Amino acid sequence: MKRSGFWFVAPFLVLYAAFLIVPMVIGLGASVTDEGITGHADFVGAANYVELFGDPAVWSSLGHTLIFTVVSTPAIVLVGLAMALLANRATPERWLCRLAFFAPYLLPVSVVVLIWSWLYQPGFGLINDLLTRLGLGEVGWLSTDGMAMTSIVITTVWWTAGFGFLLYLAALQEIPRQLYEASALDGATPFQQLRRITLPLLSRTHQLVIVLQVLASLKVFDQIYLLSGQGGIPGVRSIVQYIYESGFTRFRIGYASAISYVFFALIAAVALLHFRLTKAER
Repeated sequence: MKRSGFWFVAPFLVLYAAFLIVPMVIGLGASVTDEGITGHADFVGAANYVELFGDPAVWSSLGHTLIFTVVSTPAIVLVGLAMALLANRATPERWLCRLAFFAPYLLPVSVVVLIWSWLYQPGFGLINDLLTRLGLGEVGWLSTDGMAMTSIVITTVWWTAGFGFLLYLAALQEIPRQLYEASALDGATPFQQLRRITLPLLSRTHQLVIVLQVLASLKVFDQIYLLSGQGGIPGVRSIVQYIYESGFTRFRIGYASAISYVFFALIAAVALLHFRLTKAER
């Protein structure tokens, strides 16, 4: 019986090893070499790891990534929760709200960037056009360091809040309606029901959405790379973008691999911390 079960999972194990385990082992081996575009690699030991800890660009891009994560995660979680609360109301237009709230998440990043790059354009962009009509000055949404990060966060919230919305909506539909009916008979207001019933019963969903969003934000690359003109604004370069530039622009494959594994250790630490906290709570 056990042997027959193995053959059912064997295709998955082969693909898992071929596309995950083997590349991880190869990358770990490359991180201790000076491998470049020529394919020739000499063993350098921990030299790449020593260099990255003294590289200001690594710390700068990691700082940008952390800023993006700290700013975008609460916004995405709160917007997703608010949309789920609205869509969960028993109204005839509920299906339309669900479609409108979740639809942006289905768009590929290239389409999202195209939409928002036109919105952010100076002169004829929709946002700056509205500002000038109101008598306000234009804003360089993607041309200055300070506003570029804000613009990318706004774009990311619009694009990815639908994932949290879907999880929250599923959790809201699992809450028994009898709880709300009983509280209403006791004179509870809608705000009190939200505070005393809905939010406490969504605690597990809060944890899930937050940790998934933190991990996703730490790995941000596509929208930053495309919206900032392929890294044209240094103030928004993420750590994944710096890994890309090191490996595929400067052709330092070994050094990029070393940064990748240090960053992987950081993400694993965040996931492990969340697991420990939730385990202790359970």
